[in-house]
Amino acid sequence: MILYEFDPLKDSRWERFLQRHPRASAFHSVAWLEALHRTYGYKPVVLSTSKSEEEIQSAIVFCEVESWLTGRRLVSLPFADHCEPLVGSDDELQAMLLYLENKRAEEGWKYVDVRPRNQHRFENTHFEKSEHFYFHVLDLGPKLEAMFNAFHKDSIQRKIRRAEREGVEHQEGRSELLLEKFYRLLLVTRRRHHLPPHPLDWFRNLRACMGDSLKIRIASKDGRPIASILTLSYKDSTIYKYGCSDEKFHNLGGMPLLLWAAIQDARNIGHREFDWGRSDWENSGLVSFKDKWGAARSELTYLRFPGRISLAARGGWRLHVAKRFFEWMPDRFLTAMGRLLYRHIG
Repeated sequence: MILYEFDPLKDSRWERFLQRHPRASAFHSVAWLEALHRTYGYKPVVLSTSKSEEEIQSAIVFCEVESWLTGRRLVSLPFADHCEPLVGSDDELQAMLLYLENKRAEEGWKYVDVRPRNQHRFENTHFEKSEHFYFHVLDLGPKLEAMFNAFHKDSIQRKIRRAEREGVEHQEGRSELLLEKFYRLLLVTRRRHHLPPHPLDWFRNLRACMGDSLKIRIASKDGRPIASILTLSYKDSTIYKYGCSDEKFHNLGGMPLLLWAAIQDARNIGHREFDWGRSDWENSGLVSFKDKWGAARSELTYLRFPGRISLAARGGWRLHVAKRFFEWMPDRFLTAMGRLLYRHIG
């Protein structure tokens, strides 16, 4: 089987293919790839069964990550919760994976990483399980009243009603002011988790590339931002990609209020699903929170060739030490660390 490579940022066939394909997501889109390229310099490449003069029928998209810190590698796709190979037959998938295995040695890539929503097609390949997450999706088919009644009464329904009673205000849009409010809350949240935030340029580039399909929502109490979410819309899906909050005001229900607004909007415009994204297995609080919205939980498994990289090799103890250091770092240094480190993480 002959395979072909092309740059999806320069080939108009890619977006046409995505519009036809039922499993294409916002993470496959030209907009997401362009934002990655502008912010981190990643080079996107599509591997396809179709010649340059043919419409694409089957393909996988990757980014080349060049890093002196974490190694040179091929990732499908950086910072994406999932990126399903848009491949028809198992024979095509096998041919593409074999091609990548051979090219990895030629190019000197440390590994090739894929992040499918469904891992079963990789069971008879040389790609091995590397990272595991929980993944939640909310079906938007039921009527809004039925969905609301299915939410956990104490943790979700009452929090939404509490926010309404307390007069928590809700703003939405794409303005620079809203982005700045979102980013200040993101910095607070990432500090709480002992991690640096993504660089502000990432969100500016994502906003510029995604256009109206990106929306920022801010919840405020007496003019003070207390929670924010950033969602992406693509075809018939809304993705909850980023969320942040001031924990001093969690009791006011700002985050549930924003998520309920996003769910209502998604259903009202005819979307089929609300994608809650991935959650770390050990983050039982976040997993439970998503469960309480009635979202279906499944396992999300990333795969890698060659094989699993041990925790020690990935610098597990170093990350633990770094997180203790990030906890006390002034804001300007914490954001600077984000600008420095995230291009190496992807």
